[in-house]
Amino acid sequence: MVPEHLNFYIDPNRCIGCQACVQACTECDTHKGQTMIHLEYVNRTESVQTVPVVCMHCDAPTCAEVCPADAIKRTPDGVVQSARKPRCIACGNCVVACPFGVPEVFVEEQLMKKCDMCYDRTSVGKRPMCATVCPSQALFFGTREQIEKLRPRSTPVNEFQFGSQKITTRVSMMVPKESQARYVDVVAAMDAHATGRRVSLNVVSEDPFAEVPTV
Repeated sequence: MVPEHLNFYIDPNRCIGCQACVQACTECDTHKGQTMIHLEYVNRTESVQTVPVVCMHCDAPTCAEVCPADAIKRTPDGVVQSARKPRCIACGNCVVACPFGVPEVFVEEQLMKKCDMCYDRTSVGKRPMCATVCPSQALFFGTREQIEKLRPRSTPVNEFQFGSQKITTRVSMMVPKESQARYVDVVAAMDAHATGRRVSLNVVSEDPFAEVPTV
């Protein structure tokens, strides 16, 4: 089991797009040369800024809730595993349902796979492969005390608002401390982008229905 005092933290503002994490993911013993994470461009037409996409390991994983074959399980320590091969029917429901865009169906194997926080490593206290190679520490695995010391101007947030749905995750995202936010309002950020308003990467709000601040 993953030790309770060790957690995964993502700091999107520190990602430099080097792809080291993507390559390292293929070297995890259980991934068989396949990467389970990828980088997304925040706004490809205006910036080269990227953000690493890893599984957030939801407390109530939507991917598991919509799986008709009951192939996706969450371990007692809060890690959501890839689909179990004997049960997965490669329907893709989990791919569509995940609010973070994490699961992927590997067509050749007819199996959904995703980031499992390098469970073979983290369950024995080791860091995930991606966190061991990230040169900017955009991906960090350790204690809350360690990340707060490294990022004195940021605070970890593990609650995300998608419209009226609030999702709590085991993985935390680092956001500016001055925002005093309790969660990241994802839908509000997407709406602001669609209407042409410029917003920071970490759009946060105390009120899920409040207007998104512009910068």
